[in-house]
Amino acid sequence: MRDIFVLLVVLGSLPLILYRPYIGILVWSWLAYMNPHRLSWGFAYDFPFAQIVAMVIMVALVFSKEPKKIPWTRETIVLVVFIFWMLVTTLNANYGDLAWAQFIKVIKIQVATFLTLIIMNDKNRLVLLAWAIALSLGFFGVKGGIFTALTGGSQHVLGPYGTFIGGNNELGLALIMTVPLMRFLQLTHEQKWIKMGMTGAMALTFIAILGTQSRGALLGVAAMGFMLAMKSRRRVMLLTMMILLIPVALMIMPDSWYERMGTIQTYEEDASAQGRLIVWKKAINIALDSPITGGGFETFAGGRDVHSIYFEVLAEHGFVGLFIFILLAVFAWRSCSQIIKRTKDSIDKKWMGDLASMLQVSLLGYAISGAFLGLAYFDLYYHLIAMIILLRYLDEKDDGVNEPVVEKQAGNHDIHGRFRFTRPSRS
Repeated sequence: MRDIFVLLVVLGSLPLILYRPYIGILVWSWLAYMNPHRLSWGFAYDFPFAQIVAMVIMVALVFSKEPKKIPWTRETIVLVVFIFWMLVTTLNANYGDLAWAQFIKVIKIQVATFLTLIIMNDKNRLVLLAWAIALSLGFFGVKGGIFTALTGGSQHVLGPYGTFIGGNNELGLALIMTVPLMRFLQLTHEQKWIKMGMTGAMALTFIAILGTQSRGALLGVAAMGFMLAMKSRRRVMLLTMMILLIPVALMIMPDSWYERMGTIQTYEEDASAQGRLIVWKKAINIALDSPITGGGFETFAGGRDVHSIYFEVLAEHGFVGLFIFILLAVFAWRSCSQIIKRTKDSIDKKWMGDLASMLQVSLLGYAISGAFLGLAYFDLYYHLIAMIILLRYLDEKDDGVNEPVVEKQAGNHDIHGRFRFTRPSRS
């Protein structure tokens, strides 16, 4: 039954995507983050729904009369450079066949990222994208929170098997990055039922993050929660809610949870933590052997997890690749800060400041929890980068930076009878 439902939804959306390509980005996001086909047991489980939707989006773009423009910001340029560098390292990879297979997977993610940049270029579409991501991943947050409460936290909360978020650590990271989007939607909607729904969803997702029993997620959610409160409007209310929620959530968790979290302080005695240190040392050695290009994708043959986005990029793409990877994050963070500063006194742009603030919180969660997870190519991270680029583009577009302005004088002409084009100065 689930297989048929997913099939009908996707097939029913294809004509709409041909007419409105932005619907395709929303459907693709649902498939990528909720993975509804992976919640079935029949023919839909391995069916390439996302690839079909992506192909239909590209066909729709060919015939669409909408402007087909990539917003070129510093983040866009760095992202293109990073993709090019991944191609260079793949050409010099230690395990060519494995590297090319992984490179193709990563390129598919980046294609979706750039399709998002081209299509989701106005406020309504960007907000709809936030809804699509928040609801798709929030499904696991709400479900996982209820599961943790009912079972007393005795079992790990997991995502769909065979996906980016299949493991408890990976799901914990994804949920940490999702909570700020829920907060954005709560802030920007006046309907009480939406606000109450998002409040409940955030509370259950927080419990679900604890229920993953991921130590990296615990560190990430602590940092994310503090930053979420500091970056939000009505921070006193949010801090109060957190203070009330944390003791309740901790009371649910069993003794085994406290024992596992306690190993953060005694990592020298924990086999899992020691295994991470060994892999990180190997990653450094690989980078030192090939400091420019690293070992290429899948340099840890056998599919061993590097357990860190930073050591993963370092080993596979060298010090140059790690520099580009970090530079992209720094630029994205600074763009959010600039958007927040420019929009703080504007009623019309308040939503931009709220979204930029929450995207910063998501980036922080990814940066901290990602230090213990090999998710350097996680599609959600690059989708959030695309949202930051689009926010910056919309902010500058509204300020007139992207459009020449005609100084009207003497019948739209200057004193010499010519049109005068100038760019306004930024206030």
